[in-house]
Amino acid sequence: MTPQMDRTFFALGDPTRRAVLQRLTHGPATVGDLARPFSMSMQAVSKHLRVLEQAGLVRKTKAGRERLIALEVGPLREAGDWIGAYRQFWEGRLDSLAEVLNEAGLDGQEGQDDGAGDCKQ
Repeated sequence: MTPQMDRTFFALGDPTRRAVLQRLTHGPATVGDLARPFSMSMQAVSKHLRVLEQAGLVRKTKAGRERLIALEVGPLREAGDWIGAYRQFWEGRLDSLAEVLNEAGLDGQEGQDDGAGDCKQ
């Protein structure tokens, strides 16, 4: 894992930052627009935006007097690829386990107890 990906996962670890990224999927927004749904100071929102910017997940541009924040998908794509590789690995391992259980007759299909027979009314 690269330092860039470490910063990406760190940034994604916070629900406020994830909500900001979700909002930016609809297009660029001002800091004020991004801050509106949260009950926190502009300074706190700016700190969250700084973490996202350091992770390369957003970029700031000036449009006249306003600063627009836009989503950068590159780091998200890289993180998704990394997760996807592990997903393939674990799906392969689970498929192999299911095969072994099926061959041993332990696939969980026969004689499965749903617990309903144990209840006394």
